[in-house]
Amino acid sequence: MPRNRTLLAVLAATGLLAGCADYLNHYETVTLAAGDAQKHNRLLHTVDPFNPASKVTAIPTDGQRAADAVKNYRTSQQAKPPPPANVTVNLGTNN
Repeated sequence: MPRNRTLLAVLAATGLLAGCADYLNHYETVTLAAGDAQKHNRLLHTVDPFNPASKVTAIPTDGQRAADAVKNYRTSQQAKPPPPANVTVNLGTNN
């Protein structure tokens, strides 16, 4: 008798879960995040969403340092020539 009850409980649980398995494929909204109007409005009405440090335009460096950085960047991007090929080919002996 306990085996039949266990089997019946497993079948009932499986039947209940089978009805919910395809829920995510048939929801009525465009995305799962639809309906977050309060969150959207809060983000929309944020006065200044940027980091305060992004307003600092005075970069504390001189032009020479920036020019050196550009030069290093440009020279590091150039293709390096391939190493010389030191290949020895053995063609065999002529008999």
